[in-house]
Parts: sequence; C-alpha cells; structure tokens
Amino acid sequence: MSVIEERDLLGELEPVVEELLERHLRMAKEWFPHDYIPYSLGRDFDKEPWTPDHSRLTGVAQTAFEVNLLTEDNLPSYHREIHRMFGRKDSPWNAWVHRWTAEEGRHAIVLRDYLVVTRAVDPVALERGRVQIMSTGYEADQRDTLRGMAYVSFQELATRIAHRNTGRYSNDPVADRIMARISADENLHMVFYRDALDAALELDPSSAVKAIVAEVIGFEMPGAGMDDYGAKAVTIAKAGIYDLRSHHDDVLWPLLRHWRIFEREGLDAEAEQRRTEMAQFLDALDQAAKKIEEKRARREARRALSV
Repeated sequence: MSVIEERDLLGELEPVVEELLERHLRMAKEWFPHDYIPYSLGRDFDKEPWTPDHSRLTGVAQTAFEVNLLTEDNLPSYHREIHRMFGRKDSPWNAWVHRWTAEEGRHAIVLRDYLVVTRAVDPVALERGRVQIMSTGYEADQRDTLRGMAYVSFQELATRIAHRNTGRYSNDPVADRIMARISADENLHMVFYRDALDAALELDPSSAVKAIVAEVIGFEMPGAGMDDYGAKAVTIAKAGIYDLRSHHDDVLWPLLRHWRIFEREGLDAEAEQRRTEMAQFLDALDQAAKKIEEKRARREARRALSV
C-alpha cells in the first residue's frame, strides 16, 4: 500500500475539492438543450421515413457525431465508476460527482435531439447503437483514486477537443454551436480534475506520477466499447478531427506541462523509472504521428495532381 493510500487521499483532498467545486459552480454557465435545436426542421418519421439523402452532414461528420453521442450515452456506467472512485459520502467529492453527472447528461440530450430533428443520422441505427453500448457498459479496470483522476483529466480534455473539432468539421453552424457549448462544459470538468490531481501531486508526487504514467501509456477513449469503434476512429483520425497528433500535442503535453511532471524532484526509484518510460513513449508517439502526417500529405498531393 502506498503512503498516500495510508493517509486517505480523498479525505486529505476534501478542502481542495470543496474550493474547486465552489469555483466550478461560479464558472459553469446554465444552458438548456432545447435552445440549441432547430425544431422547425422536424418531420414525422412515420409519415416520412429516414433516408440517407436527408442528412445535412457529410459521411465523416455523421460518423463523428454518432461516436460522440454514443460515448455520451454511456453516462450511467461512467457515473457508477466515478462514484466508486470519488463518491465519498457527505463530502464535496460526492457533491461533485452528482453535479458532474447532471451536467454531462445534457450532452446526450442535445446531441440526440439535433441528430434526430435534422435527420442527420439514421435514428434506428442510432437507437440500436445506444442499446448496444449501454448493454456493453464501461468498466474502469478498478482504477484507484489517483489513476482515476489522471484518466478523467486526459479523457475530459480529449473529449473537449474531439467535440470541438467535430463541430467545426460539420459545416453546419447549428452543429458547431452545439459542440462549442458541450466543449465548454468538458473544459471546466477537465480543469476540476486537473487541479485536484495537482494537489495530489503535492501530497505524494511518486504515487501520483506513477498513476499519470500508467494512464498516458494505457489511455483509451471511453467509446471504445461501441460496435466498429476501431474503423470509426480511423475515419475520424483521417479527417483530422482527433488523431495521434491531437492526442500528443493537445491532450497529453498540455496536462503534463501543467503538472510539471518532468520537473518534479524527490521521486522514488520506481517513479523515476516510470517517468523515463513515459518520455520514451511520448517520443515514439510523436514519431508515429509524424509518419501519419507524411502519409496524409502524400495522399493529398496525389489528389491535387489528379484534379
């Protein structure tokens, strides 16, 4: 058992979490999904069944929106896991978990209403996808508190970027506005977890660094349980909505810099070794991203010549 576990991490962080929750409530903007949906575009499906030509989104944008929504649909599983890791009874942690869940719930509501009202995606396939991913559920592999804080910090930032880029890629101002609104929520959620983990790093830097390294190397988006996720992720990456470069430059490094991971002193031998392994992993990830970029550039050059 680590020093931090013996000292009751959640309990020691309660004063910080209370401050972070109060800050979040001051900064969070109240908004309503119905304000973002063009309901005047809606038509009855029993009178006019959906066909692919109804969509105002391209194929890639359709895929990205579907992945984003189905990821958000699995909120009951995420709530269970977050509550398991942080839901300390009668504490600011518990208040945060429930507030986070309430805010996240709006995301699936507004995305589904937009996609159904505008007929952007086959509603039957969308519903079947929801049932499938919720039936699969989400398991966090029994992450402890520190790894849980590290994972949600990376995940919230990754989701923010994926949502924001999806909106921009859509070429639909309605969709772009929705995704910008959701991304603003995700950013505040990321900041909460980031700063909570920052405080944990001060309490036990070695244990926190090891948790961060584990999540950097083993990170996987929560939507990975949906059918055909691998193929969909490749399609999204090829479009530049979320790829290795985004993950390396816009998710991993901003948080690692904020936490001053490579500047921390006084780590134990295992943490030092793990930090070295993470540096090597980041270099390899950067090289892999460069190869993909070069391949993409060659493909675009060939396409330009053929026009």
